[in-house]
Amino acid sequence: MMSRAAILVAAASWALASCSSLRLVDVESETQSSRIDHVVIHFTTADFTESLRLLTQRTERPVSAHYLVPEGGDPSYPRERLLVHRLVDEERRAWHAGRSFWRGAEALNASSIGIEIVNRSACSGLDLMRDTPTPDDSCEFHHIDPEQIDLVIELLLDILERHPRIDPVDIVGHADIAANRRLDPGPKFPWRRLHEHGIGAWYDDATAAGYLERFEASPPDLALLQRALAAYGYDIDATGEYDAQTRAVLRAFQMHFRPSNWSGTADAETAAIAFALLEKYWPDSLAGLEQTAL
Repeated sequence: MMSRAAILVAAASWALASCSSLRLVDVESETQSSRIDHVVIHFTTADFTESLRLLTQRTERPVSAHYLVPEGGDPSYPRERLLVHRLVDEERRAWHAGRSFWRGAEALNASSIGIEIVNRSACSGLDLMRDTPTPDDSCEFHHIDPEQIDLVIELLLDILERHPRIDPVDIVGHADIAANRRLDPGPKFPWRRLHEHGIGAWYDDATAAGYLERFEASPPDLALLQRALAAYGYDIDATGEYDAQTRAVLRAFQMHFRPSNWSGTADAETAAIAFALLEKYWPDSLAGLEQTAL
C-alpha cells in the first residue's frame, strides 16, 4: 500500500506530465493589434559601459530601454564595429518614458519602443520648469556620430517594417513627451535626416514659408499657438500665458523642428512650423483652429 508521501509525489508527477503533454491549436483572431504605437528616442548622458550598466542592472532608480546604440570612438565600447544592443524584447515593457504624454496617450512605457543612443550630452543644475537653458550656460550637447545615426536609421526602418501602424508623428524624442523634465535627444539630433529616409515627421519648407509671411505680418496670439502645439500632440493647455509649461513645450518643439534656435520663446517662425506640420499631418485639427481664430 502506498504511503501518503508517495501518493503526493505520484500526483505531482502526473500533474507535471499532464502539463507537458498540453496541445495547443493556433487560430489567429482578427480582433487584436500590436501594443506598439510610439518610438521614443533618448540619449544616455554616459559612455557605453556606464550606459549598459544603468540600462541592464537594478539601481535605486531603475531604467531600461529596448535598444542601445553605441557611439563611434567611445573607448569603453569593446567592438570595432558598432552593433545595436537589444536589451528588452519589443513585446515587453521597458522603463524609459516615465511620466509622459503624447496625443492623448499617457504613460508611454506601455505603448512604445525606447531607443537609447550613447551620447554624453547633459544639463546640470537646471530646473526645467523655471529655467530656460541655452547651449552657452546650462547645457552641453555633444556632436552625434554619423555612423551611429546610420545605425539608428537602419534600426528604425526595421522597426517600422514590423510595426507599420506607427505614424510619423509618433516617432518622438523624450523631450517631446516629457517637456517639463527632459531635453533628450537634444538639438543636435538630426530629425530632418531621419525624415529624408522615410522616418518620422517634418514640415514642408514652402508651406512653412507661406505661414511665416502671414505670421510676420499678423502674429497669432499665444493661446492659438498653444492650441496648435496641443493639436500636434504636446501636453500643453491654452492658458494664453507665457507660463512654465509653455516655455518647456516650446523648447522641446524647437529642439525637434528648429534646432538653430530653441530659446523657448514664441515667435512667428515657430508658429509657422507648427501650422505647417498641422496642415501636413492633421488638416482637420488645423481647420478647427483656423475656424476659432476667425
